[in-house]
Amino acid sequence: MGLRETKMERTRQFIAETAFDLFVAQGYDATTIEQIAAAAEVGPRTLYRYYATKEALVVSFVENGLDAAMAAFEAQPEGTPLSEALHAVVASVEHTITTNPARLLALYEIFDRTTSLRSGLADLDWSWRRRLAQEIMRRSGGETDSLFATLTAASTMNVIEVVVQTWTASGGTVPVGDITRATLELLRSRVIPIPAPTG
Repeated sequence: MGLRETKMERTRQFIAETAFDLFVAQGYDATTIEQIAAAAEVGPRTLYRYYATKEALVVSFVENGLDAAMAAFEAQPEGTPLSEALHAVVASVEHTITTNPARLLALYEIFDRTTSLRSGLADLDWSWRRRLAQEIMRRSGGETDSLFATLTAASTMNVIEVVVQTWTASGGTVPVGDITRATLELLRSRVIPIPAPTG
């Protein structure tokens, strides 16, 4: 990445960070694009070059968290058992939650009240699952088929979603690590039923 691209990415991230500080402080609906631009010390036209809508700013926070989780997976040395590499993904999400609890709680409150944002989140969810499935297949050196990789990626995302939703439902009062351990233990113990084949 060149100097210009690096500077643009820093500006993009700073705008998003500034926006979320305002969302937490005064609420999503009460925050205007003009207020975000002023706080980030950029003009509204500059802000629109990075984020076409206020909704895009919200989705970007989730995207950044998922990108960090993907980077954690990709950073695992080749030959690392898949279960350990996937645990790095979940650990990254835990880190995002514990680092930015107020922002995450504000984020899910916004999603609960904004239908259009839920649609954007669903698109991001599916895109990330595909990326993870592709990386699982790449790391397997051709020994993993598409169905296995797709189901593994979906299961990982399901764990992330259950952990985040359970944590936000508690208002952030339950330690996210406890929720993660309980979720993974339920899956490991096989007490969670799955559809059985018939015939």
